[in-house]
Amino acid sequence: MRVLIVEDEPDLQRVVWTCLQEEGYVVDAASDGEEGLYKAANWDYDVIVLDVMLPKLDGWQVLARLRKLKATPVLMLTARDTVHDRVKGLDAGADDYLVKPFQLAELLARLRALIRRAAGQSQPVIEIGDTHIDTVSRTVTRIGSLIPLTAMEYSLVELLALHRGKLVTRSMIYDKLYDEDDDTLSNLVDVHVSNIRRKLGHEFITTRRGQGYMIND
Repeated sequence: MRVLIVEDEPDLQRVVWTCLQEEGYVVDAASDGEEGLYKAANWDYDVIVLDVMLPKLDGWQVLARLRKLKATPVLMLTARDTVHDRVKGLDAGADDYLVKPFQLAELLARLRALIRRAAGQSQPVIEIGDTHIDTVSRTVTRIGSLIPLTAMEYSLVELLALHRGKLVTRSMIYDKLYDEDDDTLSNLVDVHVSNIRRKLGHEFITTRRGQGYMIND
């Protein structure tokens, strides 16, 4: 999953970036509102972490302009904990609101919830037949047994599961799961799909030749 952090405090941006990367997210960052709006408008993110107080364009302005273009889930960050600010953010189109300082565990939980909600998945565990994908612990079990997946294999399973019944194109997989500077993309997806099928069964992932992959209900 790809996340955009729009935060002008270097230390906080670095901490959140590192935390998200360790959790398996692909992370982009921007340090002012103009850069954040440009990236949010031109790339497809699963969720955006948007600070309110930003140079050039503040968070409210970024959100207002973004909402004319996209419905990407947005988590607003603010240093002010007032009802007025929370209402303003939610009415402006924010999907959630977090007050600084915050615990990283809470940030991660809120981002997971926003990503699930955007995919129409309300529960943290996705059930597909006898396979259970736990989006909190990032584990997969089948018939009660833990399936050993690498971090990238899990991310691919989760992406396909959140879009189950729908085709996920190869370009979407590249955009959501890989960094821009990775020059081995052409072979990586095929390798990961092959490994997942070996562990979860060949029928678990369906291939649409020349298009992409899907998991059926």
